[in-house]
Amino acid sequence: MTKPLLRKSGFNLSNDNKRQVEHHLASSSDTLVTSMIDQPDRRTWFDRIERLGNRLPDPAFLFLILLFAVWICSYLAAGRFEAHIDPRTGEALLVNNLLTADSLTSFLSGMVHTFITFHPLGVVLVAMLGIGLADHTGFIKAGIRSLMSATSKRILTPMLLLVAIVSHSGGDAGYVLVIPLGAVIFHAAGRHPLAGIACAFAGVSGGFSANFVPSLLDPLLQGISQEGAQIIDPDITLNPLNNWFFTSASCLLVLSVGWYITDKVIEPRLSHLNVDGDLQQETSLDPLDANEKRGLIAALIAMFLSIAALIATSIPEDSAWRADSGGLVGAGSPLMASIVPLIFLLFIVPGVIYGYVSGTVKSHRDLVKGMSQAMSSMSYYIVIAFFASLFIAEFGRSNLGALVALQGAAWLQALALPSMLTIVGVVLITGMVNLFIGSASAKWALLAPILVPMLMQLGISPDLTQAAYRVGDSSTNIITPLMPYFPLIVVFSQRYVRQAGIGTIIALMLPYSITLLVTWTLFLLGYWALGLPLGLQAQYIYSG
Repeated sequence: MTKPLLRKSGFNLSNDNKRQVEHHLASSSDTLVTSMIDQPDRRTWFDRIERLGNRLPDPAFLFLILLFAVWICSYLAAGRFEAHIDPRTGEALLVNNLLTADSLTSFLSGMVHTFITFHPLGVVLVAMLGIGLADHTGFIKAGIRSLMSATSKRILTPMLLLVAIVSHSGGDAGYVLVIPLGAVIFHAAGRHPLAGIACAFAGVSGGFSANFVPSLLDPLLQGISQEGAQIIDPDITLNPLNNWFFTSASCLLVLSVGWYITDKVIEPRLSHLNVDGDLQQETSLDPLDANEKRGLIAALIAMFLSIAALIATSIPEDSAWRADSGGLVGAGSPLMASIVPLIFLLFIVPGVIYGYVSGTVKSHRDLVKGMSQAMSSMSYYIVIAFFASLFIAEFGRSNLGALVALQGAAWLQALALPSMLTIVGVVLITGMVNLFIGSASAKWALLAPILVPMLMQLGISPDLTQAAYRVGDSSTNIITPLMPYFPLIVVFSQRYVRQAGIGTIIALMLPYSITLLVTWTLFLLGYWALGLPLGLQAQYIYSG
């Protein structure tokens, strides 16, 4: 095959050179043939999951199908399972039949309220108003161009992961702020934008219980753990930061895992996936012109002054940002309740200033146009959110998810495993239940009254049980479509890759989820074996 090719080529080569070229062509042909033969076998099971998932109906219609499925399951399961005691109420927990006349009437009469009170909806729309305006005026693009000119592409992944992890301190802000910016930054650096989304999603949600900075989740889980522990020991008290040292150390694990998976697993898989969405144009990396520089400097000064004003008004003990207890980050804190409006202001103020100084904005009409365009890009998410809100609300009313949680906890209790295996069981049960119940506090409110007293009787402290729960809860956040922000990740992805669907996101996030579940569990066991402190006033052993 190679000799005729050489003869037809017209090249005049020496015999030695001919033999070398013939050998090279033969090797290349064999490699090509082998590659063509082996190509079907190269399909990983992640690719198969992606194709299977993307064959599902549109996410909005899928949630409608799931809604009907919940109704049917609630009808079939009602009265057919042994009653469990709901630890939240102390009453028997049974599956509610949602196909009764009263239930259907309640569903219809409360439909509007269910939709408008769907927590992610307001968070996303308010935040996107400010972010959308800042993007429309060019402030975000100018900031990214300036950032990329001063940042090595080698540290782009860990930098994004670190920002995503720290964003937990702002509640759900990371979902609407860090994840879309991750796509823009990666795209500007010549990398696949979906890799940026996956990387940021892994940090924001997969590493939800890894943070150097204490967050609202810490006292929230501690309060539930303490109530569960007081079933056995009425006088026991737990420190709200009883897992702080462990979650801080976990940041290094999440950072390492996320960095490796993004660069070595996810991006190679995305190399064949074309960027064909509405935002396929890359952000220009040309130097900023004089007007853009002036606009960016003025906008950043305004942003820093705004942040400084927020800090200054938060410091006094009688600050209006503080809760009645005096805390800034605890439950009931006006500061934490205002995170999303603050994001809106911290983007809209510099966005407006950048627009007027750089000349991209001529009048207030341009500002309104920018916010309108931001909302128009969210129209698909609003449709998905409508059906998702109805499904999640009905699933909660059915008690199917709560029943799965209680059954799993009871099964683990019945196994009576050794302490270390029981801790692993807590991680796995939590990860499974997380696929059905998205809220971290709601899951723990169901599981803690069973798991915490059970492990205390085995000599395991509530602090360690809570740490195991946090590992399982974080690791599977990123692969469950029932997580309220999951549809938003699909929408962000479709801006760049139109064919992206639920299967695309699950296949992207599975390597992170599986790796985190295994390595984080081993990390917890090793941390325990070394006797490193879990947090403030935390113990591994409960001695009664």
